[in-house]
Amino acid sequence: MPIYKYKTFKEAERALWNFHTDEAYYEKVAELWEFANKLSPIKYPKGMFKFKNIEEANKHREKFELAYAKNFKNRNH
Repeated sequence: MPIYKYKTFKEAERALWNFHTDEAYYEKVAELWEFANKLSPIKYPKGMFKFKNIEEANKHREKFELAYAKNFKNRNH
């Protein structure tokens, strides 16, 4: 793996981004998320929940996942 030297932080930050994605890139991203889920799977509450629309359901899921992440962070630090 080559070593790069950057003159500014902004230049180094830009090097992290991949602007020319292909199918292999998205497969690697999917593998990364799958690996992260194996390391720390989220345990969702059991049961059925009723929502008026998809936005309300998404908000509920996001709220639960954020609370789970905060709790996970507090346990590990």
